[in-house]
Amino acid sequence: MSDGLLVLFDAIAVLIMVFCLYFPRHGRKEMIVALFAINIGVLGVSFTLADAAVSAGLGLGLFGVLSIIRLRSSELGQQEIAYYFCSLALGLVGGVNVDSWISPILMGAILIAIFIGDHPKLFPESRHQIMRIDKAYTDEQQLRTDLEEMLNGTIRRLQVKRVDLVNNSCVVDVRFTINDSSSDSN
Repeated sequence: MSDGLLVLFDAIAVLIMVFCLYFPRHGRKEMIVALFAINIGVLGVSFTLADAAVSAGLGLGLFGVLSIIRLRSSELGQQEIAYYFCSLALGLVGGVNVDSWISPILMGAILIAIFIGDHPKLFPESRHQIMRIDKAYTDEQQLRTDLEEMLNGTIRRLQVKRVDLVNNSCVVDVRFTINDSSSDSN
C-alpha cells in the first residue's frame, strides 16, 4: 500500500476519533490539539523508523517515552488516556507500511473498540466519585448505607481513603449505580 494512502487512512481515522467520538462525548477542547499532535508526531516518527534501518525495540521505546512524557504533564481521566493511546496507535499503525490492508483494518478496529468501550449507552447509570464527607465514619456498613441514601444509588465498590477523627471527616472512593434511570448521565 502506498505511503500516501496510509497517511490518508490515518487522517480519516484520527478525524473520526476526535470529532465524532472524543469531542462529542467529553468536550475537552484542549485535548483536540494533543490528540492531533501526538498522532501526527508518531506517524512521522513511524515513517522515519520504517525507512531507517533501526530495530523495532527503538520504535517501541520511543512510543513508551512519548506516552510517559505526555501522561505525566497533565492529569487525564481514564477515557482520555484511552483516546490518547488510540491516537498514538493510529499514528504508529499508519506509519508502518505493510503490503496489505492490515493497517487500515487495524485502524478500523481501534476506532470500533473506542466507539463501543466509550459509548454513552454502555452502563449509563454507573458512576465513580471521590467524596469528602463531613463525618468521620469508622463503621463501613453505616457509611455504605448513608452514601446509598445521599447518592440515590447502589454502592458497587467502596474504599475509604482517609478518616480524619480530629476534623470529623473522611474521604471515600465510591463506585455506584444510580437507582433512578432517568437521571442525567455523566
